[in-house]
Amino acid sequence: MFPQLAPLARTTTRLHPRPGSPAGNGSSIGGPLLWPVTEAWPTCDGPHPADGRPATTVEDVRLLRHLMTAANNRPAGDMFLTPQEQEVVDRIDRGRPWPEEPVALLPVAQLHLRDVPHLRMPDQADVLQVLWCPFDHPEQQIPRTALFWRSSTRLTEVTTAPPQPVAVQHEGYVPEPCLIHPEQVTEYPAPLELETGLREQVERWSAEQKAGAAPGSAYDQAETAFYQYELSVAPGWKVGGWAPWSFTDPRPLPCDSCGTPLEPLLTIASNEWDDSNHSWIPYEDRADATGDIHPDPARPSLVSIAGFNLQIYTCPTSPQHPHAELLQ
Repeated sequence: MFPQLAPLARTTTRLHPRPGSPAGNGSSIGGPLLWPVTEAWPTCDGPHPADGRPATTVEDVRLLRHLMTAANNRPAGDMFLTPQEQEVVDRIDRGRPWPEEPVALLPVAQLHLRDVPHLRMPDQADVLQVLWCPFDHPEQQIPRTALFWRSSTRLTEVTTAPPQPVAVQHEGYVPEPCLIHPEQVTEYPAPLELETGLREQVERWSAEQKAGAAPGSAYDQAETAFYQYELSVAPGWKVGGWAPWSFTDPRPLPCDSCGTPLEPLLTIASNEWDDSNHSWIPYEDRADATGDIHPDPARPSLVSIAGFNLQIYTCPTSPQHPHAELLQ
């Protein structure tokens, strides 16, 4: 339909995280890392300004999830929470003090080149590790991330009991361990990134698709909705691809070291899909996509960044140049 889009195609790898028990030598979301015993575990010195609510802990977040999953899956008519469970929930809700000491970073993702072959790596590296501080930081009110590039063949002895953060700000900043199921797809720019003439053509065509859609569908939102949500930018956790601009218009993000425009590296998503992009739901998940399933297949990692996406950008000249984060 639009030959002008062909040069703009990008390959992205959708990670399709699903709950599991990842091993340290595999790719995962929120799983154990190949971390050398000779290297100190990274921490964040803050600032971690209190937001008026108590903090929590990784252990309490996971305990609460376990209790809520069990309660939600009980037969109708049964007690939602037992008195003993309610006591535990009340204790967790009271929270913990905010940290005054440095906070150990939490593993977010470990990605092997064998699973994401188009992942741009420094020389000799074949593993990307992403960690974050589970507190909002003043720049954008999102977790601050850290990237590490490693060669798996050079790792002989790894840490088996990494330190846990003394506290976390939000339950959604604790990833639930997930295996990944990589799938390569082709993406195209969001409408706002298209040249004006092409965008107008796409809008007219997309409006025709909207006209034929069922009343109340997601395509009632805007003329470009069919193109944007069904065909251009894939939702969910993914590597590479195009940016899902939302809060801001598209703008270049220059590298702090060399000025080269940064490119999307990793999208950390609050949801794998929503009501606007059902065509991206994997076939094997469609039966559960609209049901009251616990855990929710659209939120396998249970990460939530205020319901939006945190994108990490890196420099195409050198992945070791400083990276940037963007909430979209």
